[in-house]
Amino acid sequence: MLYSSAADWRAAPRKSVLVYGMSGLGKTHMSNLLRASGSWFHYSIDYRIGTRYMGEYIADNAKAEAMKVPFLRDLLMSDSIYIGSNITFENLSPVATYLGKPGDPEKGGLPMAEYSRRQDQFRKAEIAALHDTARFSRRAEALYGYPNFICDTGGSICEWVDPADENDPLLRELSAHCLMIWIRGDDAHTAELIRRFDRAPKPMAYQPAFLAAVWQEYLSENKCSEGDVDPDDFIRFTYARALAHRQPRYEAMARWGVTVTADQVAGLKTPQDFDDLIAGCL
Repeated sequence: MLYSSAADWRAAPRKSVLVYGMSGLGKTHMSNLLRASGSWFHYSIDYRIGTRYMGEYIADNAKAEAMKVPFLRDLLMSDSIYIGSNITFENLSPVATYLGKPGDPEKGGLPMAEYSRRQDQFRKAEIAALHDTARFSRRAEALYGYPNFICDTGGSICEWVDPADENDPLLRELSAHCLMIWIRGDDAHTAELIRRFDRAPKPMAYQPAFLAAVWQEYLSENKCSEGDVDPDDFIRFTYARALAHRQPRYEAMARWGVTVTADQVAGLKTPQDFDDLIAGCL
């Protein structure tokens, strides 16, 4: 690991960490807390995906919808209006909206072929954004003078790596530049995440083999065809399975760094609290 002991961590003139885990367990809380201190650069993988690697896809999709409206089409064709996404750290909705949900087009669903294509675009974008971590770590210090760096990853990082492989290229690269921190939730947190998702289901990124299997399972259980699938019902059906699928992958990744609990993260009030928490883990 990047820091060999608590003393090594506390004495480090420059701290660099990467935080991962399921969305909703505290990654953003931790990142915002450190960023607000003024001495930590916050590198958001989802923000990087939306602005650098999928920004054009997102804007073109919005333009395609606008072109269906004669009034907007005329304005676009004459360069009289501009359409783009307004992505921020707090609002990543354009990425989720672009990913969409598969199923009945009358309910806002996408054909599975198109949904899978967008999933693959996201996979490539997330891997590329993760590979940018080391460059942004150097850039944060060289350009802006930040002494410390936190990489705030998406929940799907575990889908694109093989944590059991000691030579996994992405994990080797990330762990060489950052202390990897897993935020672990318990059964109560998982139940709350499922309840929260059930109230407001959101698009997610899935490992291709997992998505293909759960899609066939849904069609078989519900005895329906692709065009009959209720998009929200499908992703609700998929979400709990995705949590169960990801948990052992996160656990396997934990050996590449340290583990904290969601309750510990929720209790963080100051950057010093964070320093003490990580020192205790080391």
